[in-house]
Amino acid sequence: MLEAGLWALLTAGSLWVGALVALLARPGSRVIGLAIAFGAGALIAAVAYELVFDAFETSVRFAAAGFAVGAFAFYLGDWLIDRRGGHSRKRMQGGGSLSEAAGAIVLGTVLDGIPESFVLGAALQTDGVVPVAVVIGVCASNVPESLSATTGLLQSGWSRARVLLMWTTVVAVSVIAAALGWLALDAIPAGGGAFALAFAGGALLVMLSDTLMPEAFEHGGREAGLLTALGFALGFGLS
Repeated sequence: MLEAGLWALLTAGSLWVGALVALLARPGSRVIGLAIAFGAGALIAAVAYELVFDAFETSVRFAAAGFAVGAFAFYLGDWLIDRRGGHSRKRMQGGGSLSEAAGAIVLGTVLDGIPESFVLGAALQTDGVVPVAVVIGVCASNVPESLSATTGLLQSGWSRARVLLMWTTVVAVSVIAAALGWLALDAIPAGGGAFALAFAGGALLVMLSDTLMPEAFEHGGREAGLLTALGFALGFGLS
């Protein structure tokens, strides 16, 4: 369990990296959009080959159920948070809506980080090792994700201390989610493990398509598709 928490700290800690780059360097929106596309592609490959494929090899029935439930669960949670004002949490353009919905912004950002951290703990329990493709995919998507969100939050009037506190909260919850993933799979049979891995895979795919890919194509332009393919190729190679 401790190892799962340390891996989650390493991967979720990449959110701090993106936030610090946004605070110190302020890269252009096109660069951030293309980086998001690359990270999303890498994470899609990790979901497909390290989570869903492995889950279906273990149990088709449990994996299919887990994938469907995970996708719907994230959709429902995201919908509820959007209704409270958290729908723009990853956008680079700040505005009054961001400053007025601090609670929803934090909750939504935490929700985005839970599935990927849960995967780390679950993978350690089932395979004894953390899949490299998942770690690289999460880090590659986390950095531009926090870059984009931090830029928007600063423009909306959030202070630097407040932004860093939010990302620290997300990292802490991610460590807890990884530990829970390890404990959950320690207590359930193999079929339940397939359900859990596929659940996380479904949730991650909805998260990518809802909060990251629109931002990537809006700011990265047509080349975002090429960067997504390149990221996917990297993730596939690591898998």
